[in-house]
Amino acid sequence: MQERLYSLDVFRGITVAAMIVVNNPGSWDSVYAPLLHARWHGCTPTDLIFPFFLFIVGVSIHFAYHPKATEGLSKKNIAKILKRSAIIFLLGLMLALVPKFSFATVRIPGVLQRISLVFLCCALLYLSTQWLAQLRVALVLLLGYFVLMTMVPVPGVGHSSLEPESNMGAWLDRLLLDGHLWAQSKTWDPEGVLSTLPAIATGILGMLCGKLFSSIKQPSERVSWLFFMGAIFTVLGLGWGMVFPINKAMWTSSYVLYTGGIATQFLAACYWLIDIQGIKKWSMPFVYYGTNAIFVFVASGLLAKLLLRVNLGEGEKQQSLWSIIYQNIYANWLSPKNASLAFAVSLILLFGLILRWMYQRKLFIKV
Repeated sequence: MQERLYSLDVFRGITVAAMIVVNNPGSWDSVYAPLLHARWHGCTPTDLIFPFFLFIVGVSIHFAYHPKATEGLSKKNIAKILKRSAIIFLLGLMLALVPKFSFATVRIPGVLQRISLVFLCCALLYLSTQWLAQLRVALVLLLGYFVLMTMVPVPGVGHSSLEPESNMGAWLDRLLLDGHLWAQSKTWDPEGVLSTLPAIATGILGMLCGKLFSSIKQPSERVSWLFFMGAIFTVLGLGWGMVFPINKAMWTSSYVLYTGGIATQFLAACYWLIDIQGIKKWSMPFVYYGTNAIFVFVASGLLAKLLLRVNLGEGEKQQSLWSIIYQNIYANWLSPKNASLAFAVSLILLFGLILRWMYQRKLFIKV
């Protein structure tokens, strides 16, 4: 079976649009709480966005490689997977380098970099194993990460720790990537080396959900199973969170299951509403986003850097173009939080127009 899930494009589009909103408030001093990450342990709506995207990567791998499964890890398939992973990783590095191009201090981990690594590992795993082996790999990753983070003493600390700068992941980040970490901490990275392992499990959950579409023919039965699986994942995540807290920055095993469960149910809801019930008109803007997801993510990042770096005025009156637009169009008549949100929504509308134009002309930027 090979089918195009309209709902998957919508799900991807909603996720990318939400990512742009939370990444680009008019002012970081005035942001509604649900649009911020949890300070450490916990999960806000914003903390769902990145795992949703990795989950979608996993589902997309199934639909893209299911027809090629009999070929396995052929040289052609491996070459395409490596090429795509490299391009996505390099796009992430390019965003980190702009505008200073300081290779000595560039942040090496990042959102696109993690997406590329998860895609690489999951695609290779998909073409070389069956679903049961993939499930076992996910379990090994989640349980192994749990053991490393909660039972193994951290060098220099002497005991296991789940604090920001003293956990095993932070120690490994400093050991391998010192000077190339997240600028806001410089001592650990939310897309660090060790936490990429459970992130791969997020992608595997997506692949397993994709497999369900091939295994079950009746759409209503698919929806039931997706909702059931999502509920199981979510409950397991909440239970595990009692001993291994749900935490996006460390990408804890409980976080994988909790967010994976919500993602599974979100996909089920979209599939039921859009592909089964045929209620599609409302979702067209998200299709524009979903079919050019990487392009709009990179373009929005470059635009934000441009607006922040271009300064107008002289001396103390000098302001970034970002600040000038925000202050004169939004902040001078809206409350601080509403102005900040309106600025981010305006970016969504702007890119929506661009993506609509691209969609109508069948311009899809693929990597």
